[in-house]
Amino acid sequence: MPVIPIAEPRRKPLVPPSGCAALALGFRPFYLLGAGLAALLVPLWILLLGGLLRIDAGISPLLWHGHEMIFGFAAAIIVGFLFTAGKNWTGLATPNGAPLGWLAALWLAGRIAPFLLPALPAALIDLAFLPVAAILLARVLIRAGSRRNYFILVLLAVLTAANVLSHAGAQGWFAVSPLTGLHLAIAMIATLCTAIAGRIVPSFTANALKTVPWRHARVDQLAIAGTVASLVLWALDGPAILVGPLALVSSLLQAVRCNGWRPWATLRTPLLWILHLSHGWLIVALLVLAGASAGLLPVSAVVHLLTVGLISGLILGMITRTTLGHTGRMLKAGRIETACYLLLQAALLLRVLPQFVLPQHYLTGLQLSAACWALCFALYLWKYAPILWRPRVDGQEG
Repeated sequence: MPVIPIAEPRRKPLVPPSGCAALALGFRPFYLLGAGLAALLVPLWILLLGGLLRIDAGISPLLWHGHEMIFGFAAAIIVGFLFTAGKNWTGLATPNGAPLGWLAALWLAGRIAPFLLPALPAALIDLAFLPVAAILLARVLIRAGSRRNYFILVLLAVLTAANVLSHAGAQGWFAVSPLTGLHLAIAMIATLCTAIAGRIVPSFTANALKTVPWRHARVDQLAIAGTVASLVLWALDGPAILVGPLALVSSLLQAVRCNGWRPWATLRTPLLWILHLSHGWLIVALLVLAGASAGLLPVSAVVHLLTVGLISGLILGMITRTTLGHTGRMLKAGRIETACYLLLQAALLLRVLPQFVLPQHYLTGLQLSAACWALCFALYLWKYAPILWRPRVDGQEG
């Protein structure tokens, strides 16, 4: 099955294109919205945590932060990516123009509604985004007969169910912890990340560096299946006697799988090493989960290894790469991109390491991590917002 092809840009037209192209293809509005939310959300969370700001989102600040990072930031980028990939996978147009604009407005309404409406209507608006996006994507996949990608629709459905659990637990509609919904969503997004990474990371590396990746279908299947089982059991508070060994075996399988992608050959190519490194944090997260199941390590670190290391790292790598490729630019990371990649790694380490070695500096680490995170996405927006807003430089559609 074809992956997202990102070709070298074609010859530029004699007259540079002008105007607004923000609704030309799915990645454009959702990368803008997602990155903007990311840049704002974490600093707001730090101000809330320090008592310097008060906002009423209808739930505790901690749950609001977690929910918006997953169902706001990550969900926006995922939908933008899938709409863009769907066009390449099928050869058919995915929503653009007014339908894409209305979907982006629905996402934005979901971010604002908790501050303006009672809990139930606000939740319904937020819950509508993923099903509507899934229906729009399903129409394209089914029309093209792209059965290999139907699993994405299942993942979006499970993500919606996780969002229902999150709202229900936060509002006390029935007896479930809201963290169950959040952790289940993280498990599903991590599943999407490792499945998609297995398709694109070896291909991108081979094409750019002329290397030959080692791949084994059975290893891929076992690594992904074990990862899914480990993370779902963790999300549902499964027995440690099952989670620990399963996570350990899965981490080893993922390590074998990822080493076959030739990560060491990418050290001088930031646009590639960010993808390898980000997926590598999944191996660390599974090892920490195994250690936590044995009572040796803090399980809380698993959340940020997955959300900041794996999910956000792959998001950052792909929103730079796909923006460059799909706007007709050279696939090369400059100083700003490299700075963004390094800032995200700093944000992760400052967030996680104090939990292991410097607990007395936890708050300082949290504040520095937030600063690195916010600067990372602010830099992305500073360079890429004009690119996402304007037409392709080669005059092509998209």
